[in-house]
Amino acid sequence: MDLPVNHFKRALLNQQAQIGLWSHLSSHISTEILAHSGFDWLVLDMEHSPNELPDILSQLQAMTGSATQAVVRPPWNDMVTFKRLLDVGVQTLLVPYIQTAEEARDAVAYTRYPPHGVRGYAGAPRASGYGRIPDYAKRCADELCVLLQVETVQGLDNLEAIANTPGVDGVFIGPGDLSAALGHLGNPKHPDVLAVIDRAIATIRACGKAPGILTGDETLAKHYLAQGCLFVAVGADQNLLRDSAQALSKRMKA
Repeated sequence: MDLPVNHFKRALLNQQAQIGLWSHLSSHISTEILAHSGFDWLVLDMEHSPNELPDILSQLQAMTGSATQAVVRPPWNDMVTFKRLLDVGVQTLLVPYIQTAEEARDAVAYTRYPPHGVRGYAGAPRASGYGRIPDYAKRCADELCVLLQVETVQGLDNLEAIANTPGVDGVFIGPGDLSAALGHLGNPKHPDVLAVIDRAIATIRACGKAPGILTGDETLAKHYLAQGCLFVAVGADQNLLRDSAQALSKRMKA
């Protein structure tokens, strides 16, 4: 066995925009369906979804053989959580609520073995093919992708320092929490919020890192791509299920 290539990370490095989808349903069945639907990446969310480690493992297994890259959002910037996710084979992490360069450095360190970080060593985890991948511990960082989520005023104030942290591959702007922090709770399309997001995208790109964002508005998604966002999530599975189910029932009852 050889170390799996992180095609999502390679695409970001090559400035190739990646279109993704958010997954809240916490189901290996829905994940398997979505993984073969043509998206470049799929967020398996643990922060705002009832996903636990066994759920993530089953969803990773369900995605095996697809061209879609799993991006896991842990519930917090936590060393133990990262260690467990990396051991089961997660290669891309989207870390929520990063506000300082110190927190950014911690997030990177949690993904690296000593002397470059503090990740705990396991002899034969799933990530190493249960010990079948030669020199996994020495080579795995090459295929790990660290994405940091900025969604507060403090995070924006420190955006350049966060983005310039060595080992950070991209910075994701969280429009929901950011709109709340800017005084526009529930309104991520407020003109003030949109202006801040555009400036943040420009800052991230100027630092040489990949900007990312989530929006269910297709026109806005195209705008962010035009602004230089390299990983854009264009919807969420629970919303797609809700809207299509309601539309079908409404058509039939009419």
